[in-house]
Amino acid sequence: MNFGEWTDQATGQMLHNLIDKKQKFDKAKAAHLYTLWATMFASFFFLYYVTKFVLGPYSYSFAAVFSVFVSSSFHLFITMLLVGLFGVTRILYEKKEKKEKEYHALRCEVIDRSKDLWKEEAWKKRHHVYEKMKKEWDINLFHGSK
Repeated sequence: MNFGEWTDQATGQMLHNLIDKKQKFDKAKAAHLYTLWATMFASFFFLYYVTKFVLGPYSYSFAAVFSVFVSSSFHLFITMLLVGLFGVTRILYEKKEKKEKEYHALRCEVIDRSKDLWKEEAWKKRHHVYEKMKKEWDINLFHGSK
């Protein structure tokens, strides 16, 4: 991306870093969302399976339900897999939050330092950069709130 006559080299590099942080945040957000949905669907189907094939036929006794559930290594394997998926989802959520914090901190820094970054004649053309950033990368530099 080249901002040409609208910015100097240092400002251009700062905007490139902002674009990079935004892309990393978007990837982390998508990974978390996909993992979350996969975990939810897998949990739903496993609970349906347990209800239909374990709880239904053996509902006359808790001991029978428990015995059937733990006697199958498949049940234990799927349970551990789901616990692992929930853990991975939590880790991806924390990574997403960290990347979002870094992205918003840099974005707010660009907004706060805009008077220093665009001096004199460039100040009149900064809105071109702001519009391009919003249009092409969905990065709002017009105001600091999320």
